[in-house]
Amino acid sequence: MLRIGVISDTHGLLRPEAVDFLAASDAIVHGGDIGNADILARLAAIAPLTVARGNNDKGGWAAAVPASATLEVGGVRLYALHDIADLDAAALPGDVKVIVYGHSHRPLAEQRGALLYLNPGSAGPRRFSLPVTAAELLVDGGQVRANIALLIPRA
Repeated sequence: MLRIGVISDTHGLLRPEAVDFLAASDAIVHGGDIGNADILARLAAIAPLTVARGNNDKGGWAAAVPASATLEVGGVRLYALHDIADLDAAALPGDVKVIVYGHSHRPLAEQRGALLYLNPGSAGPRRFSLPVTAAELLVDGGQVRANIALLIPRA
């Protein structure tokens, strides 16, 4: 079984709880609003990293970050972008099984037909009363399931 750590909306804050959660990952996907290049370097030191640029990712470091990205792990293809409103589902390759996104800071794992939509929520600074979360995808034999993890208890 392969484990893909999924994180989004760090906004320049990579919490120790997030690092601990991602430590056993075979790969990591970041759904945007990264914050700075240091976050990318620290995540890439844990596992191979796939990222999508968020609306707050600006400057020279962010120019090299694509608006969307794909990753194939264990027979499962993932498509990552930041804002789900930018998704053109009709243009997706037919073999995509998982859509990873962020932006709303609201965690969600929902199967919609053949696609699993996964928003890991926000692992960065707390926003309003939303939880601080990350997620994992467990891939086994071409099958995938998602789990959302609470990193910091609600205030």
